Amino acid sequence: MTLLGGVIKKAIDFNGMISRDPNPYKAQRSVLLQLIKKARLTAFGLKYKFNDILRSPDPIRAFQEQVPVYDYDAMYEEWWNYLLKGHQNITWPGGQKYFALSSGTTSNKKSIPVTADMITAIRKSGMQQVLSLKNFDLPTDFFDKQILMLGSSTSLIEEVDHFEGEISGISAANIPGWFSKFYKPGTEIASIENWDEKVRRIAIEAPGWDIGSISGIPSWVELMLKEIITYNNLNTIHDIWPNLHVYTSGGVAFEPYRKSMEKLLARPLVYIDTYLASEGYLATQKRPDTDSMALIVNNGIFFEFVPFVEDNIDDDGRVKQGVQVLTLEQAAENTEYVLLISTVSGAWRYMIGDTVTITDKKRSEIRISGRTKHYLNVVGEQLSVQKMNMGIQKLEDIFDIEVKEFTAAVVFEDEKYIMKWVIGADKEVDPARAAEVIDQELCDNNKNYQVARTKALKGVEVEVVPVEHFYNWSEKFKKLGGQAKIPRVMKEEEFSEFREFVLQLA
Repeated sequence: MTLLGGVIKKAIDFNGMISRDPNPYKAQRSVLLQLIKKARLTAFGLKYKFNDILRSPDPIRAFQEQVPVYDYDAMYEEWWNYLLKGHQNITWPGGQKYFALSSGTTSNKKSIPVTADMITAIRKSGMQQVLSLKNFDLPTDFFDKQILMLGSSTSLIEEVDHFEGEISGISAANIPGWFSKFYKPGTEIASIENWDEKVRRIAIEAPGWDIGSISGIPSWVELMLKEIITYNNLNTIHDIWPNLHVYTSGGVAFEPYRKSMEKLLARPLVYIDTYLASEGYLATQKRPDTDSMALIVNNGIFFEFVPFVEDNIDDDGRVKQGVQVLTLEQAAENTEYVLLISTVSGAWRYMIGDTVTITDKKRSEIRISGRTKHYLNVVGEQLSVQKMNMGIQKLEDIFDIEVKEFTAAVVFEDEKYIMKWVIGADKEVDPARAAEVIDQELCDNNKNYQVARTKALKGVEVEVVPVEHFYNWSEKFKKLGGQAKIPRVMKEEEFSEFREFVLQLA
């Protein structure tokens, strides 16, 4: 393994000397033309006259004028449902061997096609992440160590002509042969579907591994580390993994988990954010002096940006047709956008459901700011998750607590609208005082919310529960581990059911 690690290190050094980040605007134009050219004879390409777009003097504008914006429901109802029935050449040439399943928040259930071209693109994006490690201060022997990837089961559901599973499981099931020498927990444990059983097996095997990096959603990685430490009677995870240097986060913001995660470590790690969604590998952090991620602009995904303002979004959190849509070149820094993608899996002008802020156009770097449906606007309060996180951060600072999960809703109760929060924290706080803190912070940072509080929004209420109650709910109603995420915003009926469940556990 030492020899193979040395080869990887040399490849990184060599690529670092000869390669340069591509011009993002030229790369994006090239990607779009490649996508349109390859899909021009599909049912989708024929309907939207891709051949005419290719002949246009301004193919990007022609593409935006000719092809409507899609969300998952529209894409599935008009196109992707035929793929699940065995039809081919619908939105991408041929058929596909895999569908990524996701409970998501833009739809109750998603079945997203994962083509062979997308699997190749995900591998290439992963290699871009590996190559960027040259920018981080890591010991020489780091590349000889093993990588623990905590994801969904690689035991995929076999249908007549395809397999189904979460994207992390599909990706792990398709790792290249050379990487299997580094990959943990290994194919046997990775195929275990039951979360508790999988984590217990990892805890048993963990002392025999030499882990250099871990990847996975923060909440589930933290639960795994706690189990390993408890089972093996350790002080910190570094007692058995002294060479652990890197944690690669994905799916949600890592910062709320930093304090509690570092209690499980002997020393802080190098933290690297990635953006791997069911629809593709979109971005990765490439340098240590930022918490932004660089969009992968030259690998099978074309990005578009819709200004995240009320006039552009309907009541269901979907982008309206005909609104202003910008390319990466046209978009501005420090402005919140709804992200659209067109991909080598046959997603076209597809609203992935995330909102992002461009932090550095030259480097094509972004931060995920929230979700289009994680957006409260029942009575004009217009609260994004980014603003809600500010309220939670203020709460943490004042009460010296850790809030790793929360969800909120605006409900109509006793003839008035109330904003209700359920917060998962590590200690008790005065709920009335917590509500005051959050309310004031939101008023100070959101004019629309401040106006709403003088009109229809008559109050704020907070309930604090142990964070484990959130995970118990996820296990019962969604899925524990893998890509499962806790929604930050719920509609009134779902919130009432969630609240009733977690309060019964108290």
